[in-house]
Amino acid sequence: MSFEVSEAARARPPVDLYRQPGVRVTSEAFIVAGRRFTIAELTQLNTARGPHDRLTLRAVAVTAAVLIGIGIALGYTGDLYRLPAATYAGLGLAAFVPVGLAVVGHRWRPPAYELWGRYKGSMVLLFSSDHERQFGQVTRALIRAREAARLGGLAYPPASDTPYEPMS
Repeated sequence: MSFEVSEAARARPPVDLYRQPGVRVTSEAFIVAGRRFTIAELTQLNTARGPHDRLTLRAVAVTAAVLIGIGIALGYTGDLYRLPAATYAGLGLAAFVPVGLAVVGHRWRPPAYELWGRYKGSMVLLFSSDHERQFGQVTRALIRAREAARLGGLAYPPASDTPYEPMS
């Protein structure tokens, strides 16, 4: 029994495994934002998280710098000895503002999900998304397309070309 793909199966158009505006995964190519990657030439797929949001990082850095500046200014003026205990408590709590900003920023604007792969000898960012569900769907479709290409392009099962015949 042979599992070779017939000529009729090879002549069929590529099968869409995932299709949304701007992203398409077929049995032959991965097309995203106008760029086309041939499935047979994609290797070493890796997932990663992108960098943290720049606005959040800047807000944390500026807030921390301002608080440190206030502490240094109060130290040079000698006013630290004349401040009431409530002010020390307020300054201590203010030190947690950058931490709070970092947590809130990470929650509201999390790092993007990234799909990297080797294409024609170089590592390329293939796809990036803020939505975990969409990222998972695209990644799974791409893995299925690569598996089909590795099996000789069996986007359709061999049984689809011939009717079922029971064994005698």
